[in-house]
Amino acid sequence: MATDVPTGADDEEDLRHFLATERATTRPGGANGRRSKAGRSADRSAGKGQPRWPTPPILVRQIRNGVVESVHRGDVVEVDASGRLVRSIGDVDRLVTLRSTVKPFGAVALIEAGGAEEFDLGPAEIATLASSHSGEDVHVRTLQAVHRRAGISQSALGCGTEGMPLDALTAARLARDGERPSAIRHMCSGQHSVFLLLSKMRGWPLDEYWEVEHPAHVAYRETVARAYAVPVDRLRTAVDGCGVLTYAFPLREVARAYAFLAYPEAVAAGDARASLAPHLRRIRDAMLAHPEMVGGTRDRLDTALMKAASGRVVAKGGMEALRGIGILPGARTTGTAAEATGIALKIEDGDGYERATWAASVEAVRQAGILDGQPMRLLARYHRPPTLDPHGRVAAEAVPEFELAPVGERL
Repeated sequence: MATDVPTGADDEEDLRHFLATERATTRPGGANGRRSKAGRSADRSAGKGQPRWPTPPILVRQIRNGVVESVHRGDVVEVDASGRLVRSIGDVDRLVTLRSTVKPFGAVALIEAGGAEEFDLGPAEIATLASSHSGEDVHVRTLQAVHRRAGISQSALGCGTEGMPLDALTAARLARDGERPSAIRHMCSGQHSVFLLLSKMRGWPLDEYWEVEHPAHVAYRETVARAYAVPVDRLRTAVDGCGVLTYAFPLREVARAYAFLAYPEAVAAGDARASLAPHLRRIRDAMLAHPEMVGGTRDRLDTALMKAASGRVVAKGGMEALRGIGILPGARTTGTAAEATGIALKIEDGDGYERATWAASVEAVRQAGILDGQPMRLLARYHRPPTLDPHGRVAAEAVPEFELAPVGERL
């Protein structure tokens, strides 16, 4: 049961009382080993109306010489474009914030408005608008070219610079040369460029585009609502790390959106999403053609996964260990053909090391029948991410251990 921590920094007596109360009420049985009837009733009442948070299954174990040092729990779901469950483990309705997995869908707002023609955007540039790029020079040059053609200063970007660039070698070079990274090296500068380009097209002000009532932000939000087939006024929103809105959906809806991304033609003509299909296809094709622009040239799973799967998979990760994966229709490793599906995966602890997200994502795609043989060998370091000692020896590994159960085979 949540309790508010005393906020007065100088109120030590209240803080000591709070800590004593927490120790008494959070131990099994409370201070005297038993919970009173009133206490149990209060606990039950406090839980009413609160979101259910079941304990997810273990997906990945961190193992050092046979010893399990830690585990990562999470949920995985695979659905088709209609939302029909195909495989899953854990809670398919776990509520998640989209974070950067929203970017391919939000970029549709610009493409649908005619932005690709207005600014002469090529596939590599479109892929960067849907990316969480590493801030390497290739990403910077690509976005700078777009900004020059549009007549927009890169100083208009409001995504910040904290923790950027993601690419370690680029960051080390900038530090060596005494150069501070600019906002264009931020992993979300492509997404923020969508807002700026929309504003330039429509004659809207370029400043404060991150405000929720800015017309570019409204257009972006409406496009996300259409892609997820919900009324815009029913979107559940929050502020993302880069300052724009993010949106919350059950995990199965993220998977359905990625099935749509994988094969936009799958939606029926009468589906509310159908008008987005040609624009989303253009974004998907750009991502597949230029996976290095979606992530980076080094240590980015989305890029490596799309390359290894040879045009069969489109992938986009988000912060706090969320990943959306779209699987295009075609033959699976089982030898049978299958329709397009989407996979959504969430690691409960946020996975600060990325090892669990990497391992579970590759394993989920393998179990979906997309990866084997050479592709799996290419992804080996992501499938079982190693921890190296100072001499380059493997000291530990993150090992995926779960089974996606076909929904029709459940007891």
